[in-house]
Formats: sequence, structure tokens, C-alpha cells
Amino acid sequence: MGSVPDPGELTELAQPSFEEFQKQTSLMTSCTLLWQELSDHFTSLEQNLMKKSEALKQMIETLDNQTQTSLESLKRREVTIDHSVEIVAGKVGERARAALESLEKARDGGDGSNDDSGEVDDEEGLLSALKSLCLKMDARGFWNFVTARKKELENLRSKIPAALVDCVDPAMLVLEAISEVFPVDKRAEKMSNDYGWACVVILESLTPVMVDPVIGKSRLLVTPSVKEKAKEIAETWKASLEERGRIENVKTPDVHTFLQHLVTFGIVKSEDLALYRKLVVGSAWRKQMPKLAVSVGLGDQMPDMIEELISRGQQLDAVHFTYEVGLVDKFPPVPLLKAYLRDAKKSAASIMEDSSNTGRATHLVARKEQSALKAVLKCIEEYKLEEEFPPENLKKRLDQLEKTKTEKRKPAAVPANKRTRASYNGPMPPAKAGRITNAYVSSFPFIRSPSHSPQYASPAAYPSPPTTVYSNRSPPYPYSPEIIPGSYQGSPIGYPAYNGYCNGPVPAPAPPVYHPHHHQHHQFHPQQHYY
Repeated sequence: MGSVPDPGELTELAQPSFEEFQKQTSLMTSCTLLWQELSDHFTSLEQNLMKKSEALKQMIETLDNQTQTSLESLKRREVTIDHSVEIVAGKVGERARAALESLEKARDGGDGSNDDSGEVDDEEGLLSALKSLCLKMDARGFWNFVTARKKELENLRSKIPAALVDCVDPAMLVLEAISEVFPVDKRAEKMSNDYGWACVVILESLTPVMVDPVIGKSRLLVTPSVKEKAKEIAETWKASLEERGRIENVKTPDVHTFLQHLVTFGIVKSEDLALYRKLVVGSAWRKQMPKLAVSVGLGDQMPDMIEELISRGQQLDAVHFTYEVGLVDKFPPVPLLKAYLRDAKKSAASIMEDSSNTGRATHLVARKEQSALKAVLKCIEEYKLEEEFPPENLKKRLDQLEKTKTEKRKPAAVPANKRTRASYNGPMPPAKAGRITNAYVSSFPFIRSPSHSPQYASPAAYPSPPTTVYSNRSPPYPYSPEIIPGSYQGSPIGYPAYNGYCNGPVPAPAPPVYHPHHHQHHQFHPQQHYY
């Protein structure tokens, strides 16, 4: 028989280890967690792939729709081009005949009463003068007529397009008219007058004249020769940027004219988008810049441009760009307007800290705050933000600034008790002499200088003349034997004067000698005023 195992050994083999059990439990828990994590990960990957697949499908559908729309548009353009050219050719013929008739009348003196360069009384006269210049293709006269009427800007905006319709070649007329200052200023003397506004108005007025009569704004009817000339002008302007101080220093009216020139003649280049963006951001405060930015092909770059404007502290301009491209949800306007006001206050505070002229700095700060408040209020009104940003507090602050400005303009009132020298020829006495407590007041009457009529007061009737009664002529000067530091050292009654400041006492004056007969002739009467 085999050997019998020891009972202690059997007990040791039969009992499982508690540590081993804990290890197995921990391992099972870790495996469960890992499995759950892997399962969630693969589920997330599957969901992302499905979303991307759906997005790709939508993009493909959008591209297919765009392609179909573009093909239909091209087909329509191809079909309608003959008809459009026919319509335009007929209009050109009518304009040519009208121009010839106008020239014949002018030559025969039949239209001599019309003075194109003179003053016009009403809108009809303005339109008539513009049409006459357009019929004659008088580019120089047209330019001079427009630039002389900046105060009638709104009327010009509405009348110039109607006048250009009667022009034989409106595009060529416009290019020749603005060539005086664009792309370079050809004036012999560079005047301070900036005619960028006139160039913009004329170019904007040309756009509706050149649209296709059949399909509208999607096609501009510009002849190849005119388009080439417009391209040459644009290249000349870009080449002159170095002379203008580069992009950073170019004037905003010049930028506006250049971009409007590109849009009007349809000569935007995709390779120049970076240049267009710099120009737009540099002149973003201009009202028409958001629309021009979209027109020159910067619509896709608008989010980045808006963020750039915000980083530059141009939150108000960013709001206008946001509404132009419909990104209000991404860039809420109210926080931008509040940030704009905060930055304006910080800028005003920095002006007060850095300025040595406090009065001028206060004026600049108030004017800057007024401008910021007016701009924000106009923006709130334009985009109907009254519910989100109530303007009452802003209006109160603006009224307060206006009231302060008005009060500062009022002339300061002269105090009624202001001490004046009147006809007295000597120096003025110390201002506070009459209020010194230890000042000795002489009981003798005040003796005037020889240039005044003598007036004496009776010592008995007036033992102590008042010390604070002043008039608008010569005040009574109380005399003190103690010299007052910082006072004038003139002698008002003919006593010896001391030049400079004295540290010692001044001898008291001797009382005047009165004679009976002299006193009787100059008896003080109660009805006389005491000066």
C-alpha cells in the first residue's frame, strides 16, 4: 500500500488562497471595463463615419444642384445673348440719333438757353443738365458738373443713372470723366479737394446702366475694348500703391474707388483676393465695405475677417460685416457693441492720463465718448436691437454730455461785487485788506486824488467810515500801519510810496488839517453817496 498523506498537507491543498481570488476578481473587472471602453469607441467611430457619409452625400447633392443650375444659367445666357445684344444695339442707335439732334440744336442756337455749367433750380433742371452733358459725351463737363455739387449728393445718386441711359457709350464716358483723378491724380496742382466721393457715385450709377436687359445683374454688357481699358486702369492703380504709401497708408476714398471700379466693370481677379482683403480690412469703417467685400469674392473669408476686426478693436465694423453675410448666430452683435463701448472708455481714460493739457484732454474725451455712443445708438436702431440692448441709458448719458458741452460754451458771468479800478490811476489795493482783523482803520475821511472832486465827511457825523462799502468807481482803502505781505505798495492818497516789499512798519500818515471855512464849503450832505 502507498503511504498515507499527512492530514496537514491535505488541509493546505484544499483551501484556496484569498489573494488569488482577489486577483481574479480584479482581472475580471478590468476586462469588463476594457471591453466596455472598446465597445463605446467602436460605436463612436461608426457614428462619426455615418455622419461623414451623410455630409458627403449632402455635399454631392449640393454640387450636383449647383452644377445643374450653372449649366442652365450658361444655356440661358447663350440663348439670350443674341436678344440682349439686339436690344442694346437698338438703344445705342436711338442714343446716337438723339445725340446728333442735340448737337445740331446746339450748333444752330436752338438750345442756347441751356447752360450746363450754370446753376439749376430743381431736380428736373439737374436731370436735364446731366442728360445734355451725357448726350454730348462731354466727359470733362460732366465731371466738373458733378464735382461742383457735393451738397446735392443724394439727388446726384438718383439722377445720374437716368442721365447715363441716354449716353451713346456710358462706360467710356465714365472712364474718361474719372480719369482726372483715377487711377492717378492728373491735376497740375494737387489740391486739398478729395474727389473720391464723386468717382464712387459715378461708378455706382454706371452699374444699373450696364446690366443685361434680359437676365439682369448676372451679366454686365461691357464691350471688350472698355473691359481691357478698365483692366489697364486697375493695374496702374495697383502699381501706384508704393507711391501712395503701400496698402497700410493708402487713403480710404482711393480704396473705395478702386474696389467699386472692379465691381462695376466685372474685372475681379481671384489671384488678387489677398490684396482685396487687406484693402477691405484697412477701410472697414466705410459703410459700403461689407457689400464690396462680398462682391469682390471675399464671402468665404468673412468669418476670419470678422475675427480680425474684433481683434483690432473694430467691433462696430464687425457687426456690420456680420449682418451682411448672415453670421449673427456665430458673432452676436450685443456683446460686440458693449465691448466697443468698454474699449472707448479705456481709450478715453488713457488720453486723460497721458495728456498734460487737462482742459483739452477733457474735451477730446467727451467728444470721443459722444461719437461712440452715437455710433452704437445708430447701430441699435438700424438692426432693431432695442429688446436685447435697451438704449435708454445710452441716450441719457449722451444728453448729459451734450448738456455739459453746452454749459461750457456759455460766457462766464461777471460777479456783481467784482472790484474794479474805474477811473483810479494808481495800483489796486490788497484784496483782503478790508477783512484783516488787526487792521487799523483811520477815523479821518478819505482824501481823493486831485483828478477827483473833493468830498469830505464830517468826523462828527461819521466817526468811523465803513470799511467794506465799495462802488464801481474808487473804493475807500482802509489804511493799516502794518504792511501786508504780498500787497501793492502804491499810495492811494498821495502819501509817499515804497517800492518793493518792506519788512518794517510804514509810518502812519499825518491827519489832514481842517480849516473852518474850508470845512463849511465842503459840508457833507446826507443825500450824497459815500464812495
